[in-house]
Amino acid sequence: MNATELDMSRRSMVLAAGGLMLTAAVPGRAQGFSGAPIRVGGTLSLTGPLASVGAIHKLAGEVFVDGINKRGGLLGRKLEWVLLDDQSQPANARTLYERLVTAEKVDLLMGPYGTSAIISAMGVAQRFGKLFIQSSLGDPRLAPYEFQYPALPLGPQPRIAATEVVLDAYASQPSPPRTIAFVTSKFPSALDLAKGGQEVAEKRGLKKSLSLEYEFGTRDFGGIAARIKDANPDLLWSGAIGMEAVQMIDAMKRIGYLPGRHFHLFPAPGPTAAHPNANGLTSLTWFEDQEPFTRNAGAAEFVASYTQRAKEAGLPYPVAESQAASEFAAWQILEAAVKGVGRIDDKAMAAWLKANQVQTVLGPRAFDGKFNSGVADTKLKQVQGGKWVTVWPAKFRPPAATFLAS
Repeated sequence: MNATELDMSRRSMVLAAGGLMLTAAVPGRAQGFSGAPIRVGGTLSLTGPLASVGAIHKLAGEVFVDGINKRGGLLGRKLEWVLLDDQSQPANARTLYERLVTAEKVDLLMGPYGTSAIISAMGVAQRFGKLFIQSSLGDPRLAPYEFQYPALPLGPQPRIAATEVVLDAYASQPSPPRTIAFVTSKFPSALDLAKGGQEVAEKRGLKKSLSLEYEFGTRDFGGIAARIKDANPDLLWSGAIGMEAVQMIDAMKRIGYLPGRHFHLFPAPGPTAAHPNANGLTSLTWFEDQEPFTRNAGAAEFVASYTQRAKEAGLPYPVAESQAASEFAAWQILEAAVKGVGRIDDKAMAAWLKANQVQTVLGPRAFDGKFNSGVADTKLKQVQGGKWVTVWPAKFRPPAATFLAS
């Protein structure tokens, strides 16, 4: 076996912790590109508790990579995504990013999905001085690394701002909630957002009828559902991640109870929207397949390509929404940094992003302020008839849409 064959074999093998490498082995020159491919390494939760959301991020990333290669690549070179499965385990993410940098020698890094995995991977990026763009870190305070850049416009203090958006929206209804229950996963960002939310609720005079935490990955919500029913809040604030929202709703329904109003933090979009008892449920958003979001940079192409591929892949919600858009935006930011500098240079690209605004499907992203976070631009969406609809602020609602009351 010659050197080229050895390299191709290495690229196609299964790595530690179940990390399957997904990358093209066809040399860039054979497809009309100039020079060797630019290889971007990263992981996603393709299995484990976060797999339902990881699949969305994977598809959105593939849409971007395929699109840029059809347009001639990046700096005239083919773009390749070396993607590994971290199995929803932060320790796996740390190991696999180490391998991507040292053994695979990728040119660039793209962050994983989920706060815990992002923090683990970021430690590796910091050790090697690599630019680190990530799509979904929920607690900016955990990201002091100067070369990390968030795609989501959460702002520097989402632990306060996120619940302010939620309560502002419900305060606009004819009968605002007076009592609130906080039930959250111990997933780092969810736990922090819940604690910040309790501070906001207290300042606004809402009575806290329940405060409950559960282990991330919990599947049996029977006891938790009973506690929520006993508390009977006007508004349930749920720090649910992935499929936890669906499991919680199922458990409450089994005991003949559903809260009049319930908010869930980062639920799996498809299964949640399709659930027969989810109508009226709310969640955070930064992008939905509707005006005015579809006027953002690259949104029309993104929506068309993602929708087609999501249908072909059989995703339960084949609609471009916030999770998919955050991944796509992260790649847009990476593209802008490379083009802005004109070469692969992590330090120079990081400096360029700090000094420049980037147009993305999430809208303009600037990276000034604490944690490179920029300005918060969080909205609220609601399940209506099996679809997600942006309902707050009111100017982001589609024509004729309303915010469903309890």
